[in-house]
Amino acid sequence: MTDVATRPAVEPGPVTPAPGPADGPTRLSARGALGGVGVLVVLALSTLVLGLWHLTQGTSGIGPLDVARWMLGGPDALAGTGVSTGDLLWGSRMPRLAAAVVVGFALGVAGCLFQSIARNPLASPDTLAVTGGAYLAVTAVAAFGLTLPLWASGLSGFVGGAVTALLVLALAGAGASTTRLILAGSAVAMATQAATSTLLILFEEETTSLFAWGNGSLTQLDFSAVGFATPLVLLAFAGALWLARNLDVLSLGEDTAASLGVPVRRTRVGGVLLAVVLTAAAVTVAGPIGFVGLVAPVLVRVAARVVPALQRHAFALPAAGLLGAVVVIGSDAAVRALLGAEEGLSVPPGVTTTILGGILMIALARSHRGFGSDRTSPTARRLLGRGGFAVVLVVLTLVLLCLALTGLLAGHTWLRIGDLGLWLNDSAGPLVGFALDERAPRVAAALAAGAALALSGTLVQGTCRNPLAEPGLLGITGGAGLGAVLVVTGGGNHAPSSSEVLFAGVLGALASFALVYALSWRGGLDAGRLVLIGIGVWYTTTAISTFLLVRSNPWDTPRIYTWLSGTTYGRTWEQVLPVLIVLAVALPVALLLRRELDLLSLDDDVPRGVGVPLEPVRLAILLLGALLAATSVAAVGVVGFVGLVAPHAARSLVGSRHVRVIPTALLLGAALMVLADLLGRTVIAPAQIPVGLLVSLIGTPYFIWLLSRSRST
Repeated sequence: MTDVATRPAVEPGPVTPAPGPADGPTRLSARGALGGVGVLVVLALSTLVLGLWHLTQGTSGIGPLDVARWMLGGPDALAGTGVSTGDLLWGSRMPRLAAAVVVGFALGVAGCLFQSIARNPLASPDTLAVTGGAYLAVTAVAAFGLTLPLWASGLSGFVGGAVTALLVLALAGAGASTTRLILAGSAVAMATQAATSTLLILFEEETTSLFAWGNGSLTQLDFSAVGFATPLVLLAFAGALWLARNLDVLSLGEDTAASLGVPVRRTRVGGVLLAVVLTAAAVTVAGPIGFVGLVAPVLVRVAARVVPALQRHAFALPAAGLLGAVVVIGSDAAVRALLGAEEGLSVPPGVTTTILGGILMIALARSHRGFGSDRTSPTARRLLGRGGFAVVLVVLTLVLLCLALTGLLAGHTWLRIGDLGLWLNDSAGPLVGFALDERAPRVAAALAAGAALALSGTLVQGTCRNPLAEPGLLGITGGAGLGAVLVVTGGGNHAPSSSEVLFAGVLGALASFALVYALSWRGGLDAGRLVLIGIGVWYTTTAISTFLLVRSNPWDTPRIYTWLSGTTYGRTWEQVLPVLIVLAVALPVALLLRRELDLLSLDDDVPRGVGVPLEPVRLAILLLGALLAATSVAAVGVVGFVGLVAPHAARSLVGSRHVRVIPTALLLGAALMVLADLLGRTVIAPAQIPVGLLVSLIGTPYFIWLLSRSRST
């Protein structure tokens, strides 16, 4: 075997080695193996102790003494009630505990596999969109009224998770930087979430329960789901252990592993499929419980610094599984202990684990260097010549006007141009007047918000030098959504006004941006770290918003959830006006800073060389982008992809100079939003699809093409 001192180096690249056998398949001493066994025993005992505590949490009044008496064969009835302790435990609490153990173990092992195969410390079922793909498949089966046995439902989850996992890994490419991998996974996850949300909103009566289950639910009627998933999890875990030595060698690099006789492709594909089976089984039992697959393997990696045996997959895989079980059991029990049994049951465990995972993701991004930001200037080949810029502006303006006009005329009841003329002269009939009074503000809201998001995305991409970045992936829209949710859910019987929602959204976006910027600063601003911390803040704020929603009035949840999905329904001129004002101020400022944006898009040295105060200018530009995104969120809710697609499409048309990109992106963003609004209220009229969901569905294919193209170049 190759000696450690002369071992070939890992293939060069920006990727930080994933947790696992970083030192390769060297022999473990008996003492080292004993240390690994000791860690597994401690984790098993911790799972047992937390499980016993978990059994004492509930609404039926069974406490620790009752559980202890029952386990020791004592009286099997609660004092004064005649209710059997055993019946209550076996009928309610034991199935919930069993689900927590199986789901946590499956997600922990799956996360360890994904991190080893991707050789990336932030890979997990959530960041690779596997959870979202499985959840979409299971939801589609239920939404279309298909009654399937449990094994078929699990199979559909496996297919959905496998498709999204392979898509993300193919788009990111082998040895991809952490930034690129997480961007690819986050974008695909946004698309699957948009498709799932569309199905949920179309079934409004079931939205409340499905919304809660969509963030993970350990509530079980019996042991049937756990009984179905347990054999699958154990078989997949056995397969993972069978691949353990190959994964150890693979950590040295693909070339080294191939030279040592490891079937690299077969190992990678087999590991991905096993991880998808584990994730699909977990989703089938409890829905998508977020970030357990990130937290558990990272904790194993931290422990491996003290116990070297955990660098071997034979120990790392079961340790990650047991830690996953500890995280799920502990989170569920802690929430019920802190909030009380009734309140705690209403909070999905996935909300707690997602908050924990988002915080951990921020800590990892902040504490490590060399995550591998895609330091690529957001440039693109221009499709048109120098004289084409004016043509592009004219064509896009005409397209936008046609879309806006169609948006005014289209709907459940189609109008004519003559009706529009009568309405403008204030002489239209009641039906025409009512329709246009409702349509005009929403078309204006879509137009203004689309332009604001496009300008915000242009500023963010130029400043971060990353053509795959957008305001949502920097935590800005997540913070704005959280601010608005705080006002809506915290007002009690008082319904907040539009101005209050606007103010809260702007304040939340600016606070979120300030947090991301401050955490990203380490002797300077690194673009890759900024994006990763922004995504972590985005996950965290979204989970907190979900937590507030599920604890609010359940009858308001579908309405607020629709707003969080991005909607132009019921917009008023009062909500549109602030966006227009901010846009009117920001556009001239952005054009004045066009030279600085061009320089920032190159690198940090060129702006300094020509006398540009780098950090003040960058901070001012990002603040302007945050303000634009915040006002758009307050007007139309949380909408993604516009700030990603519009700037890149603009650069493809007119080149990289911002004097051309800015107006082109504005027109493209406005047109995309108006088109989404038009389709959302006509495709399935009289029902409507939120504009944010349609934008995500429209923007995802473009983003996938963009990722595949950037990989090839």
